[in-house]
Amino acid sequence: MTSFFRDEKGNSERLSYYLKSHSQSGQSWGSTPGLLAPPLPCTLCPPRPRSLWNLLLLLWTFLNCGLGGNAQGPGEWTPWGSWSRCSSSCGRGLSVRSRRCIRFPREELCWGDTHEYRLCQQPDCPPGAMPFRDLQCALYNGHPVLGTQKTYQWVPFYGAPNHCDLNCLAVGHDFYHSFGRVLDGTPCSPGAQDLCVAGRCLSAGCDGLLGSDAREDRCGRCGGANDSCLFVQRVFRDAGAFAGYWNVTLIPEGARHIRAAHRSRNHLALMGGDGRYVLNGNWAVSPAGTYEAAGTRVVYTRATGPEETLRAAGPTSQDLLLQVLLQEPNPGIEFEFWLPRERYGPFQAQAQVLGWSPRQPQPREVEPQPLESPTVIPPRTPIPTPEPCPPCPDTRGRAHRLLHYCGSDFVFRARVLGRVRQAQETRYEVHVQLIYKNRSPLRALEYVWAPSRCPCPPLALHRDYLLAARRLISPDGTQDRLLLPHAGYARLWSPAEDSRVRLAARHCPL
Repeated sequence: MTSFFRDEKGNSERLSYYLKSHSQSGQSWGSTPGLLAPPLPCTLCPPRPRSLWNLLLLLWTFLNCGLGGNAQGPGEWTPWGSWSRCSSSCGRGLSVRSRRCIRFPREELCWGDTHEYRLCQQPDCPPGAMPFRDLQCALYNGHPVLGTQKTYQWVPFYGAPNHCDLNCLAVGHDFYHSFGRVLDGTPCSPGAQDLCVAGRCLSAGCDGLLGSDAREDRCGRCGGANDSCLFVQRVFRDAGAFAGYWNVTLIPEGARHIRAAHRSRNHLALMGGDGRYVLNGNWAVSPAGTYEAAGTRVVYTRATGPEETLRAAGPTSQDLLLQVLLQEPNPGIEFEFWLPRERYGPFQAQAQVLGWSPRQPQPREVEPQPLESPTVIPPRTPIPTPEPCPPCPDTRGRAHRLLHYCGSDFVFRARVLGRVRQAQETRYEVHVQLIYKNRSPLRALEYVWAPSRCPCPPLALHRDYLLAARRLISPDGTQDRLLLPHAGYARLWSPAEDSRVRLAARHCPL
């Protein structure tokens, strides 16, 4: 059986096909994939159904005969062809591949593009090589243009509106001429990463395709959703008991988007995995600038005021140690980075091996040098024993558990190791054993604050609790705390309570 079809250019081609199997409208019939069968002649109407297949064929035939065979909807694409050779013999260029739209009369055009472009990178061009746009303008040197026999020498002109037109300036004259579009793969402007394609200036996504909007997420995954890494963000607040180098945080291998900042006369210091300082080491202040460390560039800035920042895109190829050289009490050092999920556990373990408590890093002993006079923090005045605390309100019940689980930033099981009452606050030191919910990473040892000298409910020492806490950052950024609200969720851990809190997790609104 023979019929005809038209492609997207309207050309007719002969098509031979035979009936093979039936599928829904919009899927292929016959031996050629991607083709819809034209209306069957009514001489086939109606065959006697001898099986389910014949019954379906009978129904399809009646529909086509009765409706005149008006196939609607888009056509179908052929598979993509192979990529072409790179448009440039050196430097950046582009490759192209194409496909065709197969459609019958009265069908719509296929949805999508007929061509796809991607970047290709060749070896660097030799010194003194003529740029691609200059070469295209030079092709018109010595040739008559503008309807006269006069000839000119041409060089690129970048002041025209469309950078993807071949705009060339006549050397020694004050006019330029447009010779149409530049060739595909021409840079939009000198030094630009964008390339011209079909008269349009396109940038490449992280997938290498020109015109793509695919971007890397904070984890470094192309088109990702930041779900393969964790965001570590803290404020180092310890004032320090003496002048010298104090550990702030370990920056593990694989960290990305690293940032540290503070406002004081102290100085951030960065040490590599080999124990050598990258900047501000050995009691010497380094100049602001860009430094190479752990396979990434570290940008160190110091403003005219007391502000100092350190940034690195990453990923780091080895561990780095961030320190601070204290000369005055520390008002707070903000630091943050993104870390692959699989590296967060080893990061916690290594930090504990170094002997760091959750908020108090150990000082690095350094031979004193003649800097400014160290500031000694006076010991805190002991707080007098408070009066007996009033009874706490009743916080039992499923509704209370659900309210605090869904509204909290952290839900975890922890053992209470210590308790300190300070002014109108109570600080618990806890050992985190199991995490049910966390909006940012938790360390094995944490401080949990309760906003009263008589917290409700009170936590007993050396007991295991299920706690629901919120993260509280002060407006000036100097305090970053885990807050246990008054009359919040703090219950002794038991297998039954563990089951209840897991059940509560299923009922939180999305």
